[in-house]
Amino acid sequence: MFTGLIEEVGVLRSVSTGGEMMVLSITASVIMGDLKIGDSVSVNGVCLTATSLGERYFNVDVMPQTYRNSNLKELRIGSKMNLERAMAAGGRFGGHIVQGHVDGTGTIKSVKRDQNAVVYEITPDHPSLFKFIIPKGSITIDGISLTVVNVGNSIFSVSIIPHTLGETVLVHKRAGDSINIECDVLGKYVDHLLHYGSATHNDESSSGISRDFLAANGFV
Repeated sequence: MFTGLIEEVGVLRSVSTGGEMMVLSITASVIMGDLKIGDSVSVNGVCLTATSLGERYFNVDVMPQTYRNSNLKELRIGSKMNLERAMAAGGRFGGHIVQGHVDGTGTIKSVKRDQNAVVYEITPDHPSLFKFIIPKGSITIDGISLTVVNVGNSIFSVSIIPHTLGETVLVHKRAGDSINIECDVLGKYVDHLLHYGSATHNDESSSGISRDFLAANGFV
């Protein structure tokens, strides 16, 4: 589990591909301090496992499922990427619950300055993600824990302070670039519970949770 607070920006030193699999070799410094083989690392918001370590670099495998559902396939040698180690027990939880399980990609439509902040307007490549994107809710963009500002019919926006911008790869992103999106896991759990069994039983109440149930228990 991650918090969405980026520890450093790494650089892709090499990449090998075969079909829909990849091996990435990533240059880093901060996270190398206690990184071990088998540890989880969030790479642009994707949870990957360190498979080997070198001096100031580590390697990770990208399997076909991850290849298909993220923008890691677009990386090239020299590409910069956001890095975060898994959260340590007892550490400060400064962001929100981030699993590193990317729900899909999106496209940056515009980048605008708003006084001391920069606002990114983003269109998800899968419109179905919008049910999990709510104003003032949490969202993960390329592994960064951010707050949704506005939500429209086909676009949502996030506002970023200068510190976050300068410490992540978003500073290099422009309109037309792709980003990885992970929606808030709490919303996904609620959605699953509300609709569990409906596809096979065609009955919302089969899950035991319905709007009437929530109302009766004071939740709505």
